[in-house]
Amino acid sequence: MIQRRTALALLASPLLLTGCGGGAEATERRRPSRRPTPVPETSVPETSAAPAPQGIPGLGPERSAAIPGRCAQAVVVTGRGRNSPRCTAVLHRRTPTGWQAGPAWPAHNALHGWSAHHMAGDLRSPIGVHTLSDAGGLLPDPGSRLPYHRSGGFRSPGTGFEGESLEGSFDYVVAIDYNRRPGTSPLDWTRPLGPERGGGVWLHVDHGGPTHGCVGLAKAHMKDLLRTLDPDRHPVIVMGPADWLAR
Repeated sequence: MIQRRTALALLASPLLLTGCGGGAEATERRRPSRRPTPVPETSVPETSAAPAPQGIPGLGPERSAAIPGRCAQAVVVTGRGRNSPRCTAVLHRRTPTGWQAGPAWPAHNALHGWSAHHMAGDLRSPIGVHTLSDAGGLLPDPGSRLPYHRSGGFRSPGTGFEGESLEGSFDYVVAIDYNRRPGTSPLDWTRPLGPERGGGVWLHVDHGGPTHGCVGLAKAHMKDLLRTLDPDRHPVIVMGPADWLAR
């Protein structure tokens, strides 16, 4: 009996020493070593990131953010200085790759420059981002996409600040939606902010000198605007001195 127990103990001792993990190691030692077949490396082509959409030159983050997302046409009027009556206007169109600029047009703004809080009679143009909803003029509609209101009320007699004739200044106009009711003739004098805040601020034909608050463009450029500005593209005007626009 003693001999039989001793023989059983000798047979069981390897299992006690190896355990579960040890059994696997022992099996590995009995197998010939095999090196894994190397897998050839495949080169992954570098993908270049898509270019960021092109923004409107001269506009900083605040001004760019103020342009409504649905807007696809923006007239940017850049003043030479806060107190200057001279400026430049550029029509920008939104494309799948960003904003595309048209030609730069010389223009005039108000005699004393710009104001962030325009008041009637201050002879300053109102800084801001304003929608463009309605057009009109003394002359027949040249093919405007905006609603066009023709009226004899667009006559502009007299002379400007530099003695220039104002005749023909309102042959074509686009109302800037500052302190006015969109969807009406530019001649509508409703003033939601009150009459003391001014109004009747338009894009109109340049008479060759400073304005009371409007922006004056050459007659040919006004016709281009009227034929291009599309209510379905929700046009706006962004206007002010260059340093304000850059914020």
